[in-house]
Amino acid sequence: MVTAAGGASPQETRRPGWHHQLTTLEGWRQFTGDAPDVPGLLPGPARDSLAGDERSCYDERRLDYHTRLGVVATSTLRHVVNTGRRLALLNRHAVSARRGLIVSGPAGTGKTTAITQFGKTHEAIDRRLYPGSDHIPVVYVTAPPAATPRMLAVEFARFLGIPVMARANITDIIEAACGVMTDARTTVVCVDEIHNLKLATRSGAEVSDTLKYFSERIPATFVYAGINVEREGLFSGTRGQQIAARFTMIPAAPFPYAAEWQGLVATLEDALRLHKHPCGALTGLDRYLHQRTGGMIGSLSHLIRGAAIEAILDGSEKITRKLLDAIDLDHAAQARAATPGRQPARTA
Repeated sequence: MVTAAGGASPQETRRPGWHHQLTTLEGWRQFTGDAPDVPGLLPGPARDSLAGDERSCYDERRLDYHTRLGVVATSTLRHVVNTGRRLALLNRHAVSARRGLIVSGPAGTGKTTAITQFGKTHEAIDRRLYPGSDHIPVVYVTAPPAATPRMLAVEFARFLGIPVMARANITDIIEAACGVMTDARTTVVCVDEIHNLKLATRSGAEVSDTLKYFSERIPATFVYAGINVEREGLFSGTRGQQIAARFTMIPAAPFPYAAEWQGLVATLEDALRLHKHPCGALTGLDRYLHQRTGGMIGSLSHLIRGAAIEAILDGSEKITRKLLDAIDLDHAAQARAATPGRQPARTA
Protein backbone atom coordinates (compact mmCIF):
# COMPACT_ATOMS: atom_id res chain seq x y z
CA MET A 1 0.00 0.00 0.00
CA VAL A 2 0.99 3.66 -0.35
CA THR A 3 3.14 5.01 2.46
CA ALA A 4 2.19 7.96 4.64
CA ALA A 5 4.16 10.27 2.37
CA GLY A 6 2.09 9.27 -0.62
CA GLY A 7 -1.41 8.68 0.70
CA ALA A 8 -3.67 6.64 2.93
CA SER A 9 -5.03 3.20 2.35
CA PRO A 10 -8.67 2.90 1.19
CA GLN A 11 -9.68 1.94 4.74
CA GLU A 12 -8.07 5.14 6.10
CA THR A 13 -9.67 7.54 3.61
CA ARG A 14 -12.16 9.89 5.25
CA ARG A 15 -15.75 9.32 4.28
CA PRO A 16 -18.30 12.14 3.75
CA GLY A 17 -20.14 12.89 6.97
CA TRP A 18 -17.24 11.99 9.25
CA HIS A 19 -17.41 15.42 10.86
CA HIS A 20 -19.90 16.77 13.35
CA GLN A 21 -21.54 20.15 13.77
CA LEU A 22 -19.63 22.77 15.73
CA THR A 23 -22.81 23.40 17.72
CA THR A 24 -22.37 20.09 19.57
CA LEU A 25 -19.70 19.34 22.12
CA GLU A 26 -18.53 16.30 20.15
CA GLY A 27 -18.24 18.31 16.96
CA TRP A 28 -16.50 21.21 18.67
CA ARG A 29 -13.92 18.94 20.29
CA GLN A 30 -13.28 17.26 16.97
CA PHE A 31 -12.73 20.69 15.41
CA THR A 32 -10.40 21.93 18.14
CA GLY A 33 -8.40 18.69 18.21
CA ASP A 34 -8.15 18.24 14.46
CA ALA A 35 -4.72 18.84 12.94
CA PRO A 36 -4.60 19.11 9.14
CA ASP A 37 -2.92 16.13 7.53
CA VAL A 38 -0.62 17.68 4.91
CA PRO A 39 0.01 15.10 2.18
CA GLY A 40 3.46 14.79 0.69
CA LEU A 41 3.94 14.85 -3.06
CA LEU A 42 5.45 11.73 -4.58
CA PRO A 43 8.17 12.12 -7.22
CA GLY A 44 6.88 11.81 -10.77
CA PRO A 45 8.04 8.23 -11.40
CA ALA A 46 6.71 7.01 -8.06
CA ARG A 47 3.33 8.65 -8.73
CA ASP A 48 3.14 7.21 -12.23
CA SER A 49 3.82 3.75 -10.85
CA LEU A 50 0.72 3.85 -8.64
CA ALA A 51 -2.17 1.82 -10.00
CA GLY A 52 -5.76 1.11 -9.12
CA ASP A 53 -6.74 1.76 -5.53
CA GLU A 54 -3.34 3.17 -4.61
CA ARG A 55 -3.55 5.95 -7.20
CA SER A 56 -7.17 6.70 -6.30
CA CYS A 57 -6.31 6.81 -2.60
CA TYR A 58 -3.33 9.09 -3.21
CA ASP A 59 -5.47 11.55 -5.17
CA GLU A 60 -8.35 11.28 -2.71
CA ARG A 61 -6.07 12.27 0.14
CA ARG A 62 -5.00 15.39 -1.73
CA LEU A 63 -8.61 16.18 -2.65
CA ASP A 64 -9.63 15.94 1.00
CA TYR A 65 -6.70 18.15 1.99
CA HIS A 66 -7.70 20.88 -0.45
CA THR A 67 -11.30 20.85 0.75
CA ARG A 68 -9.96 21.87 4.16
CA LEU A 69 -7.10 24.12 3.06
CA GLY A 70 -5.67 25.71 6.19
CA VAL A 71 -7.02 28.87 7.78
CA VAL A 72 -5.08 31.98 6.76
CA ALA A 73 -4.09 34.23 9.66
CA THR A 74 -5.50 37.52 8.39
CA SER A 75 -5.10 40.77 10.29
CA THR A 76 -8.77 40.56 11.32
CA LEU A 77 -8.37 37.03 12.65
CA ARG A 78 -5.27 37.98 14.65
CA HIS A 79 -7.06 41.04 16.02
CA VAL A 80 -10.03 38.93 17.15
CA VAL A 81 -7.83 36.27 18.77
CA ASN A 82 -5.64 38.81 20.57
CA THR A 83 -8.57 40.96 21.74
CA GLY A 84 -10.58 37.93 22.84
CA ARG A 85 -7.64 36.56 24.78
CA ARG A 86 -7.11 39.90 26.52
CA LEU A 87 -10.81 40.21 27.44
CA ALA A 88 -10.87 36.65 28.78
CA LEU A 89 -7.97 37.51 31.08
CA LEU A 90 -9.57 40.78 32.20
CA ASN A 91 -12.80 38.94 32.97
CA ARG A 92 -11.08 36.16 34.90
CA HIS A 93 -11.88 37.63 38.32
CA ALA A 94 -14.78 39.92 37.39
CA VAL A 95 -17.98 39.27 39.32
CA SER A 96 -20.25 41.45 37.14
CA ALA A 97 -20.27 43.69 34.06
CA ARG A 98 -17.90 41.43 32.17
CA ARG A 99 -16.66 42.76 28.86
CA GLY A 100 -17.44 41.03 25.58
CA LEU A 101 -16.53 41.11 21.91
CA ILE A 102 -18.59 41.53 18.72
CA VAL A 103 -17.29 40.78 15.22
CA SER A 104 -19.45 42.47 12.60
CA GLY A 105 -19.24 42.85 8.83
CA PRO A 106 -20.61 41.71 5.47
CA ALA A 107 -21.08 38.04 4.67
CA GLY A 108 -17.92 36.27 3.54
CA THR A 109 -15.44 38.38 5.50
CA GLY A 110 -14.30 35.62 7.86
CA LYS A 111 -16.31 36.41 10.99
CA THR A 112 -17.16 32.82 11.90
CA THR A 113 -13.61 31.71 11.13
CA ALA A 114 -12.25 34.42 13.42
CA ILE A 115 -14.38 33.59 16.46
CA THR A 116 -13.98 29.82 16.05
CA GLN A 117 -10.21 30.22 15.79
CA PHE A 118 -10.26 32.30 18.97
CA GLY A 119 -12.30 29.56 20.63
CA LYS A 120 -9.85 26.94 19.38
CA THR A 121 -6.91 28.95 20.74
CA HIS A 122 -8.61 29.42 24.11
CA GLU A 123 -9.43 25.72 24.35
CA ALA A 124 -5.84 24.75 23.53
CA ILE A 125 -4.57 27.01 26.32
CA ASP A 126 -7.02 25.47 28.80
CA ARG A 127 -5.92 21.95 27.84
CA ARG A 128 -2.29 22.86 28.41
CA LEU A 129 -3.08 24.38 31.81
CA TYR A 130 -5.37 21.53 32.92
CA PRO A 131 -4.36 18.35 31.08
CA GLY A 132 -6.84 15.51 31.46
CA SER A 133 -9.56 17.69 32.99
CA ASP A 134 -13.25 17.43 32.13
CA HIS A 135 -13.52 21.17 31.46
CA ILE A 136 -15.71 22.58 28.72
CA PRO A 137 -13.80 25.85 28.32
CA VAL A 138 -15.65 26.98 25.18
CA VAL A 139 -19.31 26.77 24.18
CA TYR A 140 -20.29 27.58 20.59
CA VAL A 141 -23.91 28.15 19.56
CA THR A 142 -25.74 29.96 16.78
CA ALA A 143 -28.76 32.20 17.21
CA PRO A 144 -31.65 30.53 15.34
CA PRO A 145 -33.73 32.56 12.85
CA ALA A 146 -36.75 34.14 14.52
CA ALA A 147 -35.27 32.98 17.81
CA THR A 148 -37.20 32.82 21.05
CA PRO A 149 -35.63 32.60 24.52
CA ARG A 150 -36.53 28.91 24.72
CA MET A 151 -34.97 28.19 21.31
CA LEU A 152 -31.74 29.85 22.41
CA ALA A 153 -31.70 27.96 25.70
CA VAL A 154 -32.23 24.69 23.79
CA GLU A 155 -29.19 25.53 21.62
CA PHE A 156 -27.03 25.73 24.76
CA ALA A 157 -28.51 22.48 26.05
CA ARG A 158 -27.91 20.77 22.70
CA PHE A 159 -24.24 21.77 22.67
CA LEU A 160 -23.78 20.43 26.19
CA GLY A 161 -25.66 17.19 25.46
CA ILE A 162 -28.43 17.95 27.95
CA PRO A 163 -31.64 16.13 26.95
CA VAL A 164 -34.59 18.49 26.63
CA MET A 165 -38.10 17.11 27.00
CA ALA A 166 -40.83 18.62 24.85
CA ARG A 167 -42.64 19.87 27.95
CA ALA A 168 -39.55 21.26 29.68
CA ASN A 169 -39.97 24.92 30.56
CA ILE A 170 -37.35 27.54 29.78
CA THR A 171 -36.38 28.05 33.41
CA ASP A 172 -35.43 24.40 33.85
CA ILE A 173 -33.45 24.39 30.59
CA ILE A 174 -31.51 27.52 31.52
CA GLU A 175 -30.81 26.27 35.03
CA ALA A 176 -29.50 22.96 33.69
CA ALA A 177 -27.30 24.66 31.08
CA CYS A 178 -25.91 27.21 33.52
CA GLY A 179 -25.22 24.48 36.06
CA VAL A 180 -23.26 22.37 33.58
CA MET A 181 -21.27 25.34 32.24
CA THR A 182 -20.40 26.53 35.73
CA ASP A 183 -19.32 23.06 36.88
CA ALA A 184 -17.35 22.51 33.65
CA ARG A 185 -15.58 25.87 34.04
CA THR A 186 -16.76 27.39 30.77
CA THR A 187 -14.88 30.66 30.28
CA VAL A 188 -15.73 31.58 26.66
CA VAL A 189 -19.15 31.52 25.00
CA CYS A 190 -19.32 32.14 21.24
CA VAL A 191 -22.70 33.09 19.77
CA ASP A 192 -22.76 33.20 15.97
CA GLU A 193 -25.42 34.63 13.63
CA ILE A 194 -26.24 37.28 16.19
CA HIS A 195 -27.89 39.37 13.46
CA ASN A 196 -30.90 37.04 13.86
CA LEU A 197 -31.70 39.00 17.03
CA LYS A 198 -34.06 41.85 16.21
CA LEU A 199 -34.22 44.04 19.31
CA ALA A 200 -37.11 45.99 17.80
CA THR A 201 -39.30 42.89 18.12
CA ARG A 202 -40.59 41.46 21.35
CA SER A 203 -39.01 38.04 20.85
CA GLY A 204 -35.68 39.62 19.86
CA ALA A 205 -35.65 41.75 22.99
CA GLU A 206 -36.45 38.71 25.12
CA VAL A 207 -33.63 36.72 23.52
CA SER A 208 -31.25 39.61 24.23
CA ASP A 209 -32.37 39.56 27.87
CA THR A 210 -31.82 35.80 27.97
CA LEU A 211 -28.26 36.19 26.69
CA LYS A 212 -27.65 38.88 29.30
CA TYR A 213 -28.94 36.49 31.97
CA PHE A 214 -26.58 33.77 30.75
CA SER A 215 -23.67 36.23 30.87
CA GLU A 216 -24.53 37.15 34.48
CA ARG A 217 -24.85 33.53 35.58
CA ILE A 218 -21.77 32.18 33.83
CA PRO A 219 -18.28 33.60 34.58
CA ALA A 220 -17.36 33.68 30.91
CA THR A 221 -16.40 36.07 28.12
CA PHE A 222 -19.16 36.30 25.51
CA VAL A 223 -18.16 36.68 21.86
CA TYR A 224 -20.75 37.51 19.20
CA ALA A 225 -20.51 37.46 15.40
CA GLY A 226 -23.06 38.65 12.87
CA ILE A 227 -23.70 40.43 9.60
CA ASN A 228 -23.57 44.21 9.95
CA VAL A 229 -25.10 44.10 13.41
CA GLU A 230 -24.80 47.84 13.92
CA ARG A 231 -27.18 48.34 10.99
CA GLU A 232 -29.58 45.71 12.29
CA GLY A 233 -30.32 47.69 15.43
CA LEU A 234 -28.26 45.69 17.92
CA PHE A 235 -27.15 48.91 19.61
CA SER A 236 -30.55 50.63 19.52
CA GLY A 237 -32.69 51.41 22.54
CA THR A 238 -31.91 50.77 26.18
CA ARG A 239 -30.85 47.17 25.62
CA GLY A 240 -28.66 48.19 22.72
CA GLN A 241 -26.98 50.91 24.74
CA GLN A 242 -26.14 48.39 27.42
CA ILE A 243 -24.61 46.05 24.82
CA ALA A 244 -22.63 48.93 23.31
CA ALA A 245 -21.27 49.85 26.74
CA ARG A 246 -19.99 46.35 27.48
CA PHE A 247 -18.83 45.01 24.13
CA THR A 248 -15.83 45.85 21.99
CA MET A 249 -16.65 45.71 18.27
CA ILE A 250 -14.17 44.59 15.62
CA PRO A 251 -15.24 45.24 12.02
CA ALA A 252 -14.64 42.57 9.39
CA ALA A 253 -14.40 43.98 5.88
CA PRO A 254 -13.26 43.08 2.37
CA PHE A 255 -9.51 43.39 1.90
CA PRO A 256 -8.22 46.19 -0.32
CA TYR A 257 -5.81 45.36 -3.09
CA ALA A 258 -2.65 45.89 -1.07
CA ALA A 259 0.26 44.03 0.49
CA GLU A 260 -1.89 41.95 2.84
CA TRP A 261 -4.07 40.69 -0.01
CA GLN A 262 -0.98 39.69 -1.96
CA GLY A 263 0.30 37.89 1.13
CA LEU A 264 -2.98 35.99 1.53
CA VAL A 265 -2.78 34.77 -2.06
CA ALA A 266 0.85 33.73 -1.60
CA THR A 267 0.03 31.84 1.61
CA LEU A 268 -2.78 29.90 -0.04
CA GLU A 269 -0.57 29.13 -3.04
CA ASP A 270 2.21 27.79 -0.80
CA ALA A 271 -0.28 25.39 0.75
CA LEU A 272 -1.23 23.75 -2.58
CA ARG A 273 -0.30 20.12 -3.21
CA LEU A 274 -0.31 19.96 -7.00
CA HIS A 275 2.36 18.29 -9.13
CA LYS A 276 2.65 20.76 -12.02
CA HIS A 277 1.66 24.08 -10.48
CA PRO A 278 4.43 26.65 -11.15
CA CYS A 279 5.53 28.66 -8.12
CA GLY A 280 4.19 32.20 -8.25
CA ALA A 281 1.43 31.54 -10.77
CA LEU A 282 -1.30 32.68 -8.38
CA THR A 283 0.60 35.63 -6.93
CA GLY A 284 0.95 36.85 -10.52
CA LEU A 285 -2.86 36.79 -10.71
CA ASP A 286 -3.49 38.54 -7.38
CA ARG A 287 -5.15 41.57 -9.01
CA TYR A 288 -7.43 39.32 -11.05
CA LEU A 289 -8.25 37.31 -7.91
CA HIS A 290 -9.15 40.51 -6.10
CA GLN A 291 -11.52 41.53 -8.87
CA ARG A 292 -13.15 38.08 -8.98
CA THR A 293 -13.71 37.93 -5.23
CA GLY A 294 -14.17 41.59 -4.31
CA GLY A 295 -11.50 41.18 -1.64
CA MET A 296 -13.62 38.66 0.29
CA ILE A 297 -11.45 36.08 2.03
CA GLY A 298 -14.27 33.52 1.95
CA SER A 299 -14.67 33.84 -1.82
CA LEU A 300 -10.89 33.71 -2.33
CA SER A 301 -10.59 30.50 -0.32
CA HIS A 302 -13.51 28.93 -2.19
CA LEU A 303 -12.05 29.89 -5.58
CA ILE A 304 -8.57 28.55 -4.94
CA ARG A 305 -9.75 25.37 -3.23
CA GLY A 306 -12.24 24.71 -6.01
CA ALA A 307 -9.58 25.26 -8.68
CA ALA A 308 -7.14 22.94 -6.88
CA ILE A 309 -9.75 20.19 -6.70
CA GLU A 310 -10.57 20.62 -10.39
CA ALA A 311 -6.85 20.49 -11.26
CA ILE A 312 -6.58 17.09 -9.56
CA LEU A 313 -9.79 15.76 -11.09
CA ASP A 314 -8.93 16.78 -14.65
CA GLY A 315 -5.29 15.69 -14.31
CA SER A 316 -3.78 19.09 -15.19
CA GLU A 317 -2.26 19.40 -11.68
CA LYS A 318 -1.94 23.20 -11.97
CA ILE A 319 -4.12 26.28 -11.55
CA THR A 320 -4.32 28.63 -14.51
CA ARG A 321 -6.33 31.74 -15.32
CA LYS A 322 -8.51 29.66 -17.64
CA LEU A 323 -9.24 27.16 -14.88
CA LEU A 324 -10.06 29.93 -12.40
CA ASP A 325 -12.47 31.47 -14.93
CA ALA A 326 -14.33 28.16 -15.04
CA ILE A 327 -14.93 28.03 -11.26
CA ASP A 328 -18.32 29.45 -10.27
CA LEU A 329 -18.33 31.68 -7.20
CA ASP A 330 -21.13 32.83 -4.94
CA HIS A 331 -23.67 35.15 -6.53
CA ALA A 332 -22.47 38.20 -4.60
CA ALA A 333 -18.89 37.78 -5.81
CA GLN A 334 -19.97 37.21 -9.40
CA ALA A 335 -22.20 40.28 -9.32
CA ARG A 336 -19.33 42.42 -8.03
CA ALA A 337 -16.95 41.10 -10.68
CA ALA A 338 -19.51 41.81 -13.42
CA THR A 339 -19.95 45.46 -12.43
CA PRO A 340 -18.82 47.55 -15.44
CA GLY A 341 -15.68 49.57 -14.82
CA ARG A 342 -15.03 48.07 -11.41
CA GLN A 343 -11.39 48.34 -10.39
CA PRO A 344 -9.63 46.67 -7.45
CA ALA A 345 -9.69 48.83 -4.33
CA ARG A 346 -6.46 50.59 -3.45
CA THR A 347 -4.98 51.94 -0.29
CA ALA A 348 -2.51 54.73 0.22
